[in-house]
Amino acid sequence: MQKTLRPLVAEFIGVFLFIFFASGAIILNTYRDGSVGLVGIALAQGLSLAIVVTGTLPLSGGHINPAVTIGLWSVGRIGWKQALLYVVAQLLGAVVAALALKGLFPEGAGHVAQLGVPRLATDTTFTQGTLVEAVLTFFLAFAVMATVVDGAGTKVAGWAVGLTVAAGVVTAGGITGAAMNPARAFGPALVGNAWLSQLVYWIGPVLGAVVAMQVYERLFLKRDAA
Repeated sequence: MQKTLRPLVAEFIGVFLFIFFASGAIILNTYRDGSVGLVGIALAQGLSLAIVVTGTLPLSGGHINPAVTIGLWSVGRIGWKQALLYVVAQLLGAVVAALALKGLFPEGAGHVAQLGVPRLATDTTFTQGTLVEAVLTFFLAFAVMATVVDGAGTKVAGWAVGLTVAAGVVTAGGITGAAMNPARAFGPALVGNAWLSQLVYWIGPVLGAVVAMQVYERLFLKRDAA
């Protein structure tokens, strides 16, 4: 029981911490008239994810993202039952983090920023947003495969993943919010009842993760380390 529960708790706590800092930075930036800035938001997301992945890597594999879990399932790195439990734990962590942000920030801050729900720019279509999220998550998932699964870079895996997310936020934060993680969109959306283009943040990241991991598994993986 403990062996089964430990990775789920690790994923729950990891996602909670990531969402708390990622969405918290967005809420503060919106409420305080851009005081954090895009680079600040990118650093908050990238650094918090780097720390969380590093901490949970030996406990759960450091997924912290339903898209990553689904991608790993697609290449047979995790069973479907465990993958389903991981996704549930991740989504619960995101919801609890959003509830914490709603309770800790001033009511006006959460309302104005909609608890940090990612959103498409006014000139970005559903298809464009989905493709942007897919491309960003492709690179994120590729980094996971190269540093975590392949084993060559496990010591720097968390930082590789975190820096990839930070780069994604700087590049496309103004287009889609650069979520790259369905839990990042789902938790704040559920608590804030703000379902803004929610499918973009599921279809894009899952598609990007599955393609990246399939490509890496079939073309680049060191078979002697598999």
